[in-house]
Amino acid sequence: MERVGVAGRDGLYDLVVADGLIQELRPAPPGASGGVVLPGLVDLHTHLREPGGEEAETLATGARAAAAGGFTDVFAMANTAPVTDTVARVRELRRRAEGLPVRVHPVAAATTGLDGQALVDVAALAAAGVTLFSDDGRCVDDAGLVLDLLTAMARHGTAFAQHAQSTAIVRDGVVNSPVAAGLGVPGWPAAGEEAVIGRDLALAAATGGRLHICHVSTAGAVALVRAAKRDGLPVTAEVTPHHLVLTDRHAVRRGPALKVNPPLRSAEDVTAVREALRDGTIDIVATDHAPHPARTKSGSWLTAAFGLTSLETALPVVADVFTDLRTGTVDWAAVAAVMSVRPAAVGGVADLAGRPTAPGEPATFCVVRPERWRPHPAARFSRSANSPFHGADFAHRVRLTALAGRPTHTLP
Repeated sequence: MERVGVAGRDGLYDLVVADGLIQELRPAPPGASGGVVLPGLVDLHTHLREPGGEEAETLATGARAAAAGGFTDVFAMANTAPVTDTVARVRELRRRAEGLPVRVHPVAAATTGLDGQALVDVAALAAAGVTLFSDDGRCVDDAGLVLDLLTAMARHGTAFAQHAQSTAIVRDGVVNSPVAAGLGVPGWPAAGEEAVIGRDLALAAATGGRLHICHVSTAGAVALVRAAKRDGLPVTAEVTPHHLVLTDRHAVRRGPALKVNPPLRSAEDVTAVREALRDGTIDIVATDHAPHPARTKSGSWLTAAFGLTSLETALPVVADVFTDLRTGTVDWAAVAAVMSVRPAAVGGVADLAGRPTAPGEPATFCVVRPERWRPHPAARFSRSANSPFHGADFAHRVRLTALAGRPTHTLP
């Protein structure tokens, strides 16, 4: 039994769980202290690397890291070896993920082998339960393919998650263009993101297919999404924890350890995505958890791998975004919306995840408590240590995660 505050309710409650369900929320005695209960977090964008990339992460280590971060459901991106682009490979991933501390939902590739040349068999994959298609890590750059893909999304009630990166514009860019010259490396311009988003929004309008935009990072991209939503287009968008708090100046100071795709942007861009998350223009936070072994992150700006990890630290970052600076209070209902309720809806798993914290509902939740702490690489659960938040000073920490009544993470 946990003593918790519940978003939308006054006071603290004793959370009573039995038979995998929340049985009761019993008012706690006056003067009691406790944490806050949230529905289990849902990550729509996780790279778990298995099969083929087990040096960086395995399903087991990634799932354990996710549970430590309060997650109960993660969507596993398709850029594994082999690529998750057939029904057989979706089924194999589900088989491998049985018994883990989180539910793993396979994301199918949008094109065969992530090659950007031919669409996967959307009908067969949708019939096998796939709800999200993405070549993330690569942009589907061909407008005709995106047109066909979004047409298929409309037909099957699924969604296409686009990594917006125009090859012709970005070329071999590695950092935000305004700081690239000072580092002597090629720049990754905002236009490379915005051009693809603008094109794909037009195609979503033409087809009615659901478009989900991965890792929005620029003020211009925010403006495009805001206008599209105003026009009623079927679009959703995500932002990562690192794009909410880190800028290209952090990248200049800390070097290739902060090389990520899309790159860390300007302070003005960070302000824009934070405001967009708060006002609902950006629907969700997704980690884009991208583990890499140390040897691939320790090179130069040109040779180091793109990617950061944040499954274990996403919650305190988002809590900070939704903290009222005058009162110090956190809008926990908003945190639950962007990290659980809306991701579950976008991913088509709202029957399982993002459920209300109420009697009769599955006991799938996390408990967060106010606590000053600093993540340390020696205390991580992920196999890889390429987190941008090691040593950061956080004000909230997940102390318990439960999946259908089974504890999957507890603090000592």
